[in-house]
Amino acid sequence: MGATWTGLGVNFALFSANATKVELCLFDSSGETELERIELPEYTNEVFHGFLPDARPGTIYAYRVHGPYAPEEGHRFNPNKLLLDPYALSHVGDLKWDHALFGYTIGHKDEDLSFDERDSARFMPKCRVVDPAFTWGNDRRLRIPWERTLFYETHVKGATKLNPVVPEEMRGTYAGLAHQDVIKHIKSLGVTSVELLPIQFFLNDDYLLQKGLTNYWGYNSLGFFAPARRYARTPDFAFAEFKEMVARLHDAGLEVIMDVVYNHTAEGNERGATLSFKGIDNASYYRLLPDQKRYYINDTGTGNTVNLSNAHVLQMVMDSLRYWVNEMHVDGFRFDLGTILAREPGGFDTQSAFLKACMQDPVLSDVKLIAEPWDIGPGGYQVGNFAPGWAEWNDKYRDTVRGFWVGEEGAAADLGNRLSGSADLFDHNGRKPWASVNFLAAHDGFTLNDLVSYNEKHNEANGEENRDGHSHNRSFNYGVEGPTDDPEINEVRERQIRNMLGTLYLSQGTPMLLAGDEFGRTQQGNNNAYCQDNEISWLDWDWKDKGERLVAFTQKLATLRARFPILRRGRFLSGDFHEASGSKALSWWKPSGEEMESDDWNDPNTKCFARMLDGRAQESGIRVAAHDETILTILNAHHEAVEFILPPVPEGVAWVRLLDTNIVGEEEDEEPAFKIGESYTVTGRSLLLFRLRTQRRRPAA
Repeated sequence: MGATWTGLGVNFALFSANATKVELCLFDSSGETELERIELPEYTNEVFHGFLPDARPGTIYAYRVHGPYAPEEGHRFNPNKLLLDPYALSHVGDLKWDHALFGYTIGHKDEDLSFDERDSARFMPKCRVVDPAFTWGNDRRLRIPWERTLFYETHVKGATKLNPVVPEEMRGTYAGLAHQDVIKHIKSLGVTSVELLPIQFFLNDDYLLQKGLTNYWGYNSLGFFAPARRYARTPDFAFAEFKEMVARLHDAGLEVIMDVVYNHTAEGNERGATLSFKGIDNASYYRLLPDQKRYYINDTGTGNTVNLSNAHVLQMVMDSLRYWVNEMHVDGFRFDLGTILAREPGGFDTQSAFLKACMQDPVLSDVKLIAEPWDIGPGGYQVGNFAPGWAEWNDKYRDTVRGFWVGEEGAAADLGNRLSGSADLFDHNGRKPWASVNFLAAHDGFTLNDLVSYNEKHNEANGEENRDGHSHNRSFNYGVEGPTDDPEINEVRERQIRNMLGTLYLSQGTPMLLAGDEFGRTQQGNNNAYCQDNEISWLDWDWKDKGERLVAFTQKLATLRARFPILRRGRFLSGDFHEASGSKALSWWKPSGEEMESDDWNDPNTKCFARMLDGRAQESGIRVAAHDETILTILNAHHEAVEFILPPVPEGVAWVRLLDTNIVGEEEDEEPAFKIGESYTVTGRSLLLFRLRTQRRRPAA
């Protein structure tokens, strides 16, 4: 499929089950002038194809597809509209929005049932044939174990656009993200895998451009094989610059995870433009209403839904995924609105064609697959229900941790589950704690800093009168909306950020950190900055005092998570009593020094408790690290201090404080030690971490 350079020429192949003729259109090197139209001579198994011996890498092309224009039957063929190859590996030029891009005549009394005869070629980008050869050297996928994985969600442009250390010409590019100082910073946070917001070829929405905005996040795909030109220093060589970025990140031991959007395209609904799929075979590529095929099923909220129930469309998605792994060397994927990909006509199905195809595929079954497990369709919320082998974004973790630290009543019981890898959601079918991708903030929503600085969203810059974005953020400003010079408010805000970061790094499961949260990045209260390609979204690397403290704290958390394997167990820990060691791998404690019971969990006023992970209590036959230790985490969401009696332990050992979010800038590594039954004053809104250590004998006088 696509345009394949063989060394002797180029083979062109395009799927369409309902077209009557396909014309290959060749353009000059600028993509401005159409030079020739060639009808593809062969039609085999619903694929139009032909070999052009004179074509070479650099050839500029697109298609015109003939067939019935019968929207009420689901067909929207219009050969006046130039169409992009779904398999294009590179593009030339930019889309220029114009009424000629639409298959129907805008403003016509028959609306989308009308037929527009204007040629759209001069407004369209074109496709470029490329030679995918690249000297990778010894580069290969890193295959970092899930138990050691920590994601860092970031945006290629936003990550470095304001970074003064990165050379100016590299800022906001693939090369900028691979700069050695950027990599050094990311690595210092314990990150193993950089998760990139969409970089597959996508469009800026016309309605945003008219408001002076743009599609910053990139969830508006039109090509699933080509990297976005906008992030390359030399746009025509984006595919090579992307590969160079991957190689440099791999060299530093960092995986590359791509956020991919296979659930919808930029063509919209029946009133949208005809740019590629809609004009190639609308009835095959999109899910249409069964009894009104003029209209699209809109389980995505974007106007259309890609039809993965069609074998050729599924083949395209699978080919795309394999291409990014085999040719571009990426290490995994995060699937936007992943429920849709597993949705058959009858709804979400763990035995869907897509999930089964991934499971049996020898390439894709060997990379990291992460679902955003929801869409807006019926039964669309599926957290915990994806197939074994998949990880999932766990928004219940996000909401529970936020709610607990903001002081919501009754949050403790649910927090116990979230701290333990959300076993209530994922402990089935042999799934492991790593299947829960734990996060506090993501591209969509408040940053961590804004969670503690704003009670309300402030999305006025989006031009929708602050109507967009979610209104229930479980946030709190602690007395002032937005930035303040009040030292007491700033102190509690910083401590709450430390509390949530500490919760994230000390939880079972796979942590995901939003880029910039480690130094207090703000979006000025905007919780839906999808259209803000500016300082609202870009990371501000001018940290000053607050940022330096938070970075140092996050780096300490990374060290602690790496130090204690019991935080990264590959299996769910049990609260059952272990006879050999006389202990439990997992136990919960209240401030009185007694174990928690059902009534304590059900008490809405329970806001202070501890979790003990005992490295001594392991099931027989399970090999553990020699340095596995017993640790205690205390969480106090009360506004006031609590006297917490530390749990009883055998004689000869003591609790050593490693972390107290109320203490900043002190080394708490080994001293002081706290004896059995001794109480510790836990400051209001604080998180603490202790480890069990054999007491040192004092030397004789």
